[in-house]
Amino acid sequence: MSDVQQRIHATVTGNPVVLYMKGDARFPQCGFSAAAVQILKACGVNDFVTVNVLADEEIRQGVKDYANWPTIPQLYIKGEFVGGCDIMKEMYAAGELQQMLADVVSA
Repeated sequence: MSDVQQRIHATVTGNPVVLYMKGDARFPQCGFSAAAVQILKACGVNDFVTVNVLADEEIRQGVKDYANWPTIPQLYIKGEFVGGCDIMKEMYAAGELQQMLADVVSA
């Protein structure tokens, strides 16, 4: 595992909810990242880690390789890759995302 992969692994396994995105939760820099933040907040998750992929090119490419997923944003819950914005929307609409986040929100 490369240094970048190790850093990503440490971040996603060391925090309950991690969103790799363009910008940060206060100032998303793309519509998909903004939607992902809004979905998490709608699920009652206000305390989550964001990693701005625009600030680090190694992380930007590394996270795509880590999850074998080509797009940003990327959501991780308890170390597990969940998906990007479209998957988050689908899971939220079905109530699945709220279930996955239930113990994180109540903690």
